[in-house]
Amino acid sequence: VQLQASGGGLVQTGGSLRLSCAASGLTFDDYTIGWFRQVRGREREGVSCIDSNDGATYYDDSLKGRFTISRDNAKNTLFLQMNNLKSEDTGVYYCAAQYKFVSEGSKKHGPAWWKVTADWDFWGQGTLVTVSS
Repeated sequence: VQLQASGGGLVQTGGSLRLSCAASGLTFDDYTIGWFRQVRGREREGVSCIDSNDGATYYDDSLKGRFTISRDNAKNTLFLQMNNLKSEDTGVYYCAAQYKFVSEGSKKHGPAWWKVTADWDFWGQGTLVTVSS
């Protein structure tokens, strides 16, 4: 399985970026797909995901309204549109995949089930996003 993230770069505060994650080696629509990020000095944290079981989308509360996740199952690709970027969004962004039955089991963790990094099966290599003020 390969998850290839791209689209990161340097952008000014208030700018936008669109991240992509191309998946191969798996049946894409059988997997919940998500984005995580690692900001300097902090552990990897959940940004957003799309549940393969029902198509529901999840976002970290602090990012709602600025970030939009989407997926194109025909192209095995996940996207993250990031608008009104802030300096605190700077970090390495990772895409990840979780088998749909694992997603169902993870929901025992409650509303933040998708943020449990240990429950994700596959990870991409990350793409760096730098937001300058």
